[in-house]
Amino acid sequence: MKKFIKNLIIASLIFLVIAGVLSLTLDDDGDASAVTLSKVAEQINAGTVEKIEVTENKLLVILKDGTREAATKEPESSFSESMTNLGVSAEALRTLNIEVKGPSGGSVFVSSILPFLLPFLLIAGFIYFLMRQVAGTNSRAMSFGQSQAQLSDNATVKQKITFEDVAGAQEAKEELKEIIEFLRYPQKFLNIGARIPRGVLLLGPPGTGKTLLARAVAGEANVPFFHMSGSEFVEMFVGVGAARTRDLFRKAKKHAPCIVFIDEIDAVGRQRGAGLGGSHDEREQTLNQILVEMDGFDTDMSVIVMAATNRPDVLDPALLRPGRFDRQIIIEQPDIKDREAILTVHAKNKPIARGVRLRQIAERTPGFSGADLANLVNEAAILAARRNKTQVDQMEFTEAIEKVMLGPERKSHILSKKEKEIAAYHEAGHALVATVLPDADPVHKVSVISRGRAAGYTLKLPVEDKHLHSKNEFLADLAVSLGGYASEQLVFSELTTGASNDLQIATNLARKLVMVFGMSDKLGPVTFGDRHEMIFLGKEIGEQRNYSEKVAIKIDEEIFRFLNEARKKATEICKKYRSKLDEIAQILVKRETIEQDEFNQLVADILPPEKQKKQNK
Repeated sequence: MKKFIKNLIIASLIFLVIAGVLSLTLDDDGDASAVTLSKVAEQINAGTVEKIEVTENKLLVILKDGTREAATKEPESSFSESMTNLGVSAEALRTLNIEVKGPSGGSVFVSSILPFLLPFLLIAGFIYFLMRQVAGTNSRAMSFGQSQAQLSDNATVKQKITFEDVAGAQEAKEELKEIIEFLRYPQKFLNIGARIPRGVLLLGPPGTGKTLLARAVAGEANVPFFHMSGSEFVEMFVGVGAARTRDLFRKAKKHAPCIVFIDEIDAVGRQRGAGLGGSHDEREQTLNQILVEMDGFDTDMSVIVMAATNRPDVLDPALLRPGRFDRQIIIEQPDIKDREAILTVHAKNKPIARGVRLRQIAERTPGFSGADLANLVNEAAILAARRNKTQVDQMEFTEAIEKVMLGPERKSHILSKKEKEIAAYHEAGHALVATVLPDADPVHKVSVISRGRAAGYTLKLPVEDKHLHSKNEFLADLAVSLGGYASEQLVFSELTTGASNDLQIATNLARKLVMVFGMSDKLGPVTFGDRHEMIFLGKEIGEQRNYSEKVAIKIDEEIFRFLNEARKKATEICKKYRSKLDEIAQILVKRETIEQDEFNQLVADILPPEKQKKQNK
């Protein structure tokens, strides 16, 4: 906007200058009427002319009654010759008051000087703007190697982030308190001979709050915070990444004590020597410079490098050795207590209704990260606003969970009567098998309303957070996945494409049981396949096969056995409880959705003893 206003002012000034120059060439005969030269001759002979002003080829005739007239003569002859040729007598010319004027300064400028001056001005202006562009390019080129890191300190941060703003991750906070104490009182550690930790690496899945924790450390320690992404180091020009690394650490040393945070460090910190660019790869040069800078700190330099990644397996070993990233802090997915605390933090500034139970929401969101929970609270607020509510109720939170997990409702996706019945029996099969099997997770909701890409869904969630899974639980999950398949085949004696995603999930799980978890009785406690990822060639190409064709046949046989046993189990359950299957399906056809409380009452008579005890608790 400022550049536009500046150009507008310059264009206006140029316009005013041109208008001023042109105004100099205009004669003051705006009120004179134009007449022919013969008319002027007739008026001179008639004696009605008082005065004639001659300016080059222009005539200004002033009559005795004050009238002003303008005429133009031939440029080849003088005024007297023109009048004589038109029959004006010499006597009349002698008695006439004739005033001859020279050319004006403006006309001389326009006719003589301007034709030479204008091209010069245009060329000079072109050269000026060209030089400005070259100067701008040079300045950008000079600053190209400068660090793009964002500096946050007490002067620029409006609201400082502390550990109070980070819910959960108690173990990570305890580890980071040592870093905060060092940044506050470095001399306390130096006096006793303790070495300053050079780097802290935050490891964890996406959305678990690694960047937020780093900002909280800077806020707690009350020190400047340099934030830069790993992808911002590398450009298409050679040496830029290394130059930016040097500039970043030079700025950090000036602001010491401070924190340098490199987000997604795996963008430049991947293992060296595995790329296609050889040893001169720009990314590797940047990594080399980072390693050199981290080794180059003075013993009393209070600069701590923090980095975050969700791919520690691809990092170069030189980054992880002692003396560089001395601390490796693992941030796990939040458990139920942490999820409740995270929900409380994000719901703090929102009008939450009194009846909202955040504990229940935390129970229904296992596996959610902090970012997922923040998105859940935001989606619930959006739903409440769309319904013109002033407070966010429990209903909005429940619907937001399903929207985050499965996608928005597709109310326009209307199933035909036949398709709706197939979908109802399909979801009823999932729910029935999950209910009967004691190792399966309890059902929270069954619906045939389309969400995302699914025509219907059965929402089953664990009662508590699980970190270890048994073989029986996996076998129960296999049977539940094939419950819809078995129900369709039993009721309609045919199969549809609705079970394709279930088959894919079941096949992948069966393959993991055999090849990853070693849960096959026939093959024993062995894992198959080297899943080392090639950095540039991709995950699939990097997967190596470390078993023979004979073993591959056995693996396929075991996968087929797991799937067939799961299908038989699901079919047996659907046949045994066919009346309950029909009852659930008919309710879904009529009302489309069955909530947890209603479903528990519906299947109370077929619940296994283990699940009845859990419900009674």
